[in-house]
Amino acid sequence: MGKDIPFILVVDDDPVAAELLTEVLEKEGYHTQMTCRGIDAVRMGETTPFDVVITDLKMPEMGGLDILKTFKRLHPQAITIVITAFGSFDTAVEAIRNGAYDYISKPFKIEEIKLKVQRCLEQRYLSAQKGNTAQEDFMEKISFGTIIGSSPKMLEIYKMIAKVAGSDVTVLIQGESGTGKELIARAIHDNSMRASKPYIAVNCAALPENLLESELFGYMKGAFTGALFDKKGLFEEADGGTCFLDEIGDMQLPLQAKLLRVLQEHEIRRLGGSHTLSVDLRIIAATNKDLGTMVKSGQFRDDLLYRFQVVTIALPPLRERPEDIPLLANYFLRKAAGKMKKDIYGISKEVMNVLIKYKWPGNIRQLKNVIEGSVVLTTHKILLLSDIPAELYQNNKDISIDASSNRFQTLEELKQYYVKQILEYTNGNQNMAADILGINRKSLYRMLKNQKSNEESY
Repeated sequence: MGKDIPFILVVDDDPVAAELLTEVLEKEGYHTQMTCRGIDAVRMGETTPFDVVITDLKMPEMGGLDILKTFKRLHPQAITIVITAFGSFDTAVEAIRNGAYDYISKPFKIEEIKLKVQRCLEQRYLSAQKGNTAQEDFMEKISFGTIIGSSPKMLEIYKMIAKVAGSDVTVLIQGESGTGKELIARAIHDNSMRASKPYIAVNCAALPENLLESELFGYMKGAFTGALFDKKGLFEEADGGTCFLDEIGDMQLPLQAKLLRVLQEHEIRRLGGSHTLSVDLRIIAATNKDLGTMVKSGQFRDDLLYRFQVVTIALPPLRERPEDIPLLANYFLRKAAGKMKKDIYGISKEVMNVLIKYKWPGNIRQLKNVIEGSVVLTTHKILLLSDIPAELYQNNKDISIDASSNRFQTLEELKQYYVKQILEYTNGNQNMAADILGINRKSLYRMLKNQKSNEESY
């Protein structure tokens, strides 16, 4: 980081938090200044070339995003870390999109702060050595497409995408089946300098070894029975772009050796060919297996694993980010209802409680299938317990539901239950409930009055 002592600006409208950060950083040997007002931070930046700016996101007068944008103009080489409280992760994602290097969540840990600042300064030094801010400029334009989630774990994933997309490094995406590994690969490609070039996805588990090899590398006429003409492989088709190798752990050892050469030399040879061809492509791989264990058992090459582990993105299973389930469920509901042209408003609180507490062994893919199936079968305006598969809540001690909600003696009992669920969904808003039910406000009022009378007489 050079001989000069780094200069750090701390901005937080909470003076206790600002003083704590300043004290920690000064003990680490850094020069620091602090302020509790964003406007003052900008004024200080006009005269002082800070190396690092640590700013809170939510502040009166001028927030962290405005400070971030101002310092990018005043001092493009300065690196920004944002401070966010739980519940404001959407804003933190926006900050990362606008070029923030990292974030610190409140309440923060001292060791975490030290490590983040150290890495931040290392990154600044490397950027200064290259003499440009291409990565920061690139991150302003990043988009995460259809990846959904605002949980802390997903924010970490967004941050990783933002950091790796602008480079050309090989990426390994690890995660259980159904966690959305291809969405991550696609987001990396779409936000990279290769975005205008081909994106080719290959499922290594879907093809036998000999067919997978010919698909990847291509072949020459006469290379094998049925090879009636020369054919480009998918590596050639992806030239200039990205090749996504899904389920890389299912690739057999002989083919792994050939793939290693592609990564090392950027060359391929078609089956039956006598000369090599240069290819310019980025490879992103994904697996739901433990490749380290496979290396120990001789099923995966250690040198290939090292090549893939330049950057590893570990996708969390859905059960580890339940706060994202409402976002995902409502997204899938809107998509399915629109596709099937069904007038469905939302999901009842009772059903949402089941969805949040279920463990989802099939992850996002399973949730998507459940919602789509429920939309097909429902005759209601909102999804009710009777619309979703019973295995989601039966024999599950973590889920508490009304055991009688699916057993009604009369049509009147069913109607009362439906009206109750609609009112819960609308948080008691009777006008909205009447609209969903397709009746006027007076009719709903009469129904509720009759229901109350029946309960009192009972």
